[in-house]
Amino acid sequence: MTQLSHSAFLASLPAETRGQLTELSDRPGLVHLALHLGAIVCLAAWVAIGAALWPLALWPLGILIAFLFTLQHECTHKTPFRTPWLNDAVGFVTGVILIQPFHWFRAFHMAHHRFTNDPERDPELATPKPQTTLALMRYLSGVDYWFGKAQVLLQNASGRADGDYISPRQRGRITREAWAMLATYGLLWLAFGSLLFWVWLLPFALGIPVLRLYLLAEHARCPSVANMFENTRTTLTTRAIRWLAWNMPYHAEHHAWPQVPFHKLPDVHALAEPHLQSVSDGYGPFTRSYVGHLNQTAGQRP
Repeated sequence: MTQLSHSAFLASLPAETRGQLTELSDRPGLVHLALHLGAIVCLAAWVAIGAALWPLALWPLGILIAFLFTLQHECTHKTPFRTPWLNDAVGFVTGVILIQPFHWFRAFHMAHHRFTNDPERDPELATPKPQTTLALMRYLSGVDYWFGKAQVLLQNASGRADGDYISPRQRGRITREAWAMLATYGLLWLAFGSLLFWVWLLPFALGIPVLRLYLLAEHARCPSVANMFENTRTTLTTRAIRWLAWNMPYHAEHHAWPQVPFHKLPDVHALAEPHLQSVSDGYGPFTRSYVGHLNQTAGQRP
């Protein structure tokens, strides 16, 4: 079979199929959200009451919190829910949890989709992918995440939101959003005090390395071309990880067709699989390959 580009693949689909795969619904997103948040609440309660072996809950709690990023990411596309305000409300709440302003991230992420892996215009590439083992360790640690998100939030609050992907009409909304987030943090601290450290900040810090490793697989070492089946990697993984990440391991499919809601991406994968050109057999193999390349490159340096 001849491999098609993502645009040729989409053009080859019947109109009825395209309509079925882009139809939105509230129910799958609400069910998934209830399960995801339910797991977070149960683990957070375990930590909060200091039940037996509570430290064992910190890491899974942190992973669940960190992977709310994949839900917020979907909300930028307005696809997890058919009801528009639900996408915005969930996007804002997850943004508070992740310290990532939702409307700012939507502008950032839309530019990433328009210019995927373009070294001159993709805002994700303003922060280069790790090229040494030390840089990889720093990337996974999340140090840059905390400083970067704090800087973005404060810049936004001051009315100096950075990035040419932000239009003048977006700036006022982004500024108001930043102040709403800061006010929310103040109210949360007054209500819960140091408990926030144990049920949110500490677990989140422990979960960030897992999220960062997951995100690295999406585009790292993919070619800088226009074809989304090449410049974006799909990672074949377990059902549990696909659930945790809201089906975003089907990432080439998502980039090729971002109007498809998360729960229909497996259907798109079944159709697109013969045409995918950047595929990993799992996050373990990808990580070993990435680290192996770093070591090989280091050995070649004078």
